[in-house]
Amino acid sequence: MEKKFLLGIDIGGTKCAVILGHAGEADEKIIERAAFPTLVERGWQTVIDEIILTADNLLKNNGVSTDEIKGIGISCGGPLDSEKGVIMCPPNLPDWDNVPIVEMFKKHFGVKTNLQNDANACAVAEWKYGAGRGTRNCIFLTFGTGMGAGLILDGRLYSGTNDMAGEVGHIRLADNGPVGYGKAGSFEGFCSGGGIARLADFMANTEKNMSAKDLAEQMKNGDDFSLSVYQKCAEKLGMGLSVLIDILNPEVIVIGSIYARNRDFFDKNIMPVIRAEALENSAAVCRILPAELGEQIGDFAALGLAEMED
Repeated sequence: MEKKFLLGIDIGGTKCAVILGHAGEADEKIIERAAFPTLVERGWQTVIDEIILTADNLLKNNGVSTDEIKGIGISCGGPLDSEKGVIMCPPNLPDWDNVPIVEMFKKHFGVKTNLQNDANACAVAEWKYGAGRGTRNCIFLTFGTGMGAGLILDGRLYSGTNDMAGEVGHIRLADNGPVGYGKAGSFEGFCSGGGIARLADFMANTEKNMSAKDLAEQMKNGDDFSLSVYQKCAEKLGMGLSVLIDILNPEVIVIGSIYARNRDFFDKNIMPVIRAEALENSAAVCRILPAELGEQIGDFAALGLAEMED
């Protein structure tokens, strides 16, 4: 029987989503989506049971048999072991300690199943369906709550020796600065939602109690201090991008969330830094683009994993 469909699972601490989609080229990739609150206090077994029941109902309601499913993709926050298919107690999923989720899904559905952390999954999504499509070397940066990366190198997802590749938020960009990823002056300390708020405190030498969103709004209203905070953030973003350009020589770096919402401002401020810091030949072939998939990136991320070849 022809394998025409994909099943995607997006697991988060607040909600879980199950997505049925078309395999291969399709104008409408997503057929149907069902979501429910995770309610982590119920324990991992209850949550997974509900995910499987939801998936069964999606297939039944759309007249799809498991024999028609090309693959299942599971996107979840790390840490996890993608090779063994095990979730290893992510911070937002207490008690999910060494959960063999891939084995459980293979046993129930009898279908090839891929598990990846959410940054890697989003990289696959933007590479397959979004701003990075058509490239062989693509980096995706989250630039939201934290700063993480997913790496597509030579046409394949690169996750490293033990799934720790892409932890760019831990790179130190200054001897001192706001703390992110447990390190003062880190990429995440300067370039993330929480980091921008801490950067404001650091620059003012007092607690400002302002979010990254508050600062962005004040900057757009002409506030000089908020502008200086975002200019410092952009400078460090340019430095971080230059490191990635020099080391990985990508065709495109796709950036989500905060960059995507403020592209004109960031481009004006990061490009001079990249021209000064990165190797000219490498910078010349690398485009910096906003993520295209927006609020649907989690759905496409799970489907992208389902469509990945071994």
